Amino acid sequence: MNFTEIIKTEKDEGKEKHIPHMEIAKGHKEGKDIIRVAVGHETPHPNTIDHHIAWIELYGIKKDNDQVINIGRAACSPVYSNPNARFQINGIDDFKTFHALAYCNIHGLWSSSLER
Repeated sequence: MNFTEIIKTEKDEGKEKHIPHMEIAKGHKEGKDIIRVAVGHETPHPNTIDHHIAWIELYGIKKDNDQVINIGRAACSPVYSNPNARFQINGIDDFKTFHALAYCNIHGLWSSSLER
Protein backbone atom coordinates (compact mmCIF):
# COMPACT_ATOMS: atom_id res chain seq x y z
CA MET A 1 0.00 0.00 0.00
CA ASN A 2 1.22 3.47 -0.87
CA PHE A 3 1.13 6.18 1.81
CA THR A 4 -1.07 8.37 -0.40
CA GLU A 5 -3.74 5.67 -0.35
CA ILE A 6 -4.37 6.12 3.38
CA ILE A 7 -4.74 9.91 3.30
CA LYS A 8 -8.34 11.02 2.86
CA THR A 9 -9.43 14.26 1.21
CA GLU A 10 -12.61 16.22 0.58
CA LYS A 11 -13.97 13.53 -1.79
CA ASP A 12 -14.01 11.08 1.15
CA GLU A 13 -15.84 13.41 3.53
CA GLY A 14 -19.13 12.33 5.03
CA LYS A 15 -21.46 13.63 7.71
CA GLU A 16 -18.67 14.22 10.21
CA LYS A 17 -16.18 16.84 9.07
CA HIS A 18 -12.48 15.96 9.13
CA ILE A 19 -10.84 18.17 6.50
CA PRO A 20 -8.34 20.59 8.04
CA HIS A 21 -9.35 24.17 7.18
CA MET A 22 -6.44 26.61 6.79
CA GLU A 23 -6.26 30.37 6.68
CA ILE A 24 -3.42 32.87 6.76
CA ALA A 25 -3.68 35.70 9.27
CA LYS A 26 -1.52 38.22 11.08
CA GLY A 27 -0.69 37.66 14.74
CA HIS A 28 -1.86 40.20 17.31
CA LYS A 29 1.67 40.99 18.43
CA GLU A 30 4.42 42.09 16.04
CA GLY A 31 2.25 41.43 12.95
CA LYS A 32 3.80 37.99 12.37
CA ASP A 33 2.27 35.65 9.79
CA ILE A 34 0.11 32.92 11.30
CA ILE A 35 -1.48 29.88 9.70
CA ARG A 36 -4.57 28.73 11.52
CA VAL A 37 -5.61 25.12 11.06
CA ALA A 38 -8.97 23.92 12.36
CA VAL A 39 -10.91 20.70 11.94
CA GLY A 40 -14.67 21.16 12.00
CA HIS A 41 -14.51 24.79 10.86
CA GLU A 42 -18.14 24.90 9.72
CA THR A 43 -19.53 21.71 11.28
CA PRO A 44 -17.90 20.62 14.55
CA HIS A 45 -16.16 17.26 14.62
CA PRO A 46 -17.08 15.01 17.58
CA ASN A 47 -14.75 15.59 20.52
CA THR A 48 -15.27 12.67 22.88
CA ILE A 49 -12.94 10.08 24.35
CA ASP A 50 -14.28 7.56 21.82
CA HIS A 51 -14.15 9.84 18.75
CA HIS A 52 -11.84 12.84 18.38
CA ILE A 53 -9.08 14.54 16.41
CA ALA A 54 -5.82 13.48 18.07
CA TRP A 55 -3.37 15.80 16.28
CA ILE A 56 -2.81 18.33 13.51
CA GLU A 57 0.42 18.77 11.51
CA LEU A 58 1.45 21.52 9.10
CA TYR A 59 3.98 21.24 6.26
CA GLY A 60 5.23 23.89 3.86
CA ILE A 61 6.61 23.42 0.33
CA LYS A 62 9.34 25.92 -0.52
CA LYS A 63 9.12 27.91 -3.77
CA ASP A 64 12.74 27.65 -4.85
CA ASN A 65 13.40 23.92 -4.55
CA ASP A 66 10.15 22.12 -3.55
CA GLN A 67 11.71 21.15 -0.22
CA VAL A 68 9.14 19.89 2.31
CA ILE A 69 9.44 21.63 5.69
CA ASN A 70 7.73 20.18 8.76
CA ILE A 71 6.46 23.36 10.38
CA GLY A 72 4.86 21.83 13.44
CA ARG A 73 2.48 19.50 15.18
CA ALA A 74 -0.26 20.17 17.73
CA ALA A 75 -1.71 17.44 19.93
CA CYS A 76 -5.39 17.70 20.84
CA SER A 77 -6.86 16.31 24.03
CA PRO A 78 -10.37 14.89 23.63
CA VAL A 79 -13.12 16.71 25.51
CA TYR A 80 -10.83 19.43 26.95
CA SER A 81 -9.40 21.03 23.80
CA ASN A 82 -10.71 21.74 20.33
CA PRO A 83 -8.86 20.62 17.18
CA ASN A 84 -7.49 24.06 16.33
CA ALA A 85 -3.86 25.09 15.98
CA ARG A 86 -1.92 28.26 15.16
CA PHE A 87 1.52 28.13 13.60
CA GLN A 88 3.71 31.25 13.38
CA ILE A 89 5.50 31.22 10.03
CA ASN A 90 8.85 32.95 9.63
CA GLY A 91 9.51 33.77 5.98
CA ILE A 92 6.03 32.91 4.72
CA ASP A 93 6.96 34.28 1.27
CA ASP A 94 9.47 31.41 0.89
CA PHE A 95 6.56 28.93 0.61
CA LYS A 96 4.31 28.19 -2.34
CA THR A 97 1.98 25.69 -0.67
CA PHE A 98 0.99 24.57 2.81
CA HIS A 99 -0.36 21.10 3.59
CA ALA A 100 -2.22 20.18 6.77
CA LEU A 101 -2.81 16.69 8.12
CA ALA A 102 -5.30 15.79 10.85
CA TYR A 103 -5.74 12.40 12.50
CA CYS A 104 -9.15 11.17 13.65
CA ASN A 105 -8.90 8.19 15.98
CA ILE A 106 -11.84 6.51 14.18
CA HIS A 107 -11.62 7.65 10.55
CA GLY A 108 -7.88 8.02 10.01
CA LEU A 109 -5.69 10.59 8.30
CA TRP A 110 -7.13 13.64 6.49
CA SER A 111 -5.44 16.27 4.35
CA SER A 112 -5.93 19.66 2.73
CA SER A 113 -3.70 22.13 0.88
CA LEU A 114 -3.47 25.90 0.68
CA GLU A 115 -1.79 27.37 -2.41
CA ARG A 116 -0.22 30.81 -2.11
